[in-house]
Amino acid sequence: MTTTATSTRIELKNVLFATDLSDAASAAIPYAKELAKKYGAHLFVLHVRPPVVNPMTPPQTWANTEEAARDEAERQRRHLTAQFVEADAEVLVEEGDVLSVIASTIRNRKIDLVVIGTRGRSGFKKFFLGSVAEEIFRQVTCPVLTVGPHAATKIAPDARPRRILYATDFNTEAQLVAAFAVSLAQEFQANLTLCHAVPSPEAGELVNAAQLEQHYRNELESLVPTEAEQWCKVEYVVKNGNAADTILEVARQRDVDLIILGVHPEKGFPGASTHLPIATAHKIVSHANCPVLSVRH
Repeated sequence: MTTTATSTRIELKNVLFATDLSDAASAAIPYAKELAKKYGAHLFVLHVRPPVVNPMTPPQTWANTEEAARDEAERQRRHLTAQFVEADAEVLVEEGDVLSVIASTIRNRKIDLVVIGTRGRSGFKKFFLGSVAEEIFRQVTCPVLTVGPHAATKIAPDARPRRILYATDFNTEAQLVAAFAVSLAQEFQANLTLCHAVPSPEAGELVNAAQLEQHYRNELESLVPTEAEQWCKVEYVVKNGNAADTILEVARQRDVDLIILGVHPEKGFPGASTHLPIATAHKIVSHANCPVLSVRH
């Protein structure tokens, strides 16, 4: 993607808000509504219920169990419809495996963006239980906006980002994610900060810090079209340190309203991104004071 291409407006035609009906999920509702409204997108609201009939369910109870499940599903549908009445959202209550249903909904409804809220489990809980939110933003084929546990305390009335931070490690998808960041900054007339965290040099390694910083600053500047500075303030930050800690520090210092990350595809054995030590993206989502938009190719 050339620099010229990054000035193209991102189109969001279909937005999916996935919810487990928890308070953590509800914190993401304002963002789903605002993004759908701003881009004129159709909003889908999805709740996935576990199967009510399984191998442990006595056959003689199936009829009553299924009837009760239908009644409960209808109650949940009415509850969600009431929460989104002004957004004219299409409410979907499905049964099955969460990730499978979300993946099929994204595919069948041609979803451009998923919005989710999460408690941001970590440590042993995360190791044993996994994190549905992290599995979603690692595996789905479209950008995912995640509202973590600390972001819920900082929701503007209109949920519009005024200060956006895009953090990159200059992977092969950096231009793609930069295009998303520039488009959002333009759409919301927000200030944009681009950040790169440089790993601290190893013992004995000779590094010209000033030269290295200038090199990465030039790389950051190449991701933004020159005309972008006509309608928003653009800042470039290069700092030494651990990626997650540096990004969180820069986000706090600038009081940003949205962090944008490029998320690498999974590698290794299935579920590696969830069950190995906390990934950078997961740590940022769990500790950020604002929503995190993860974009992967």
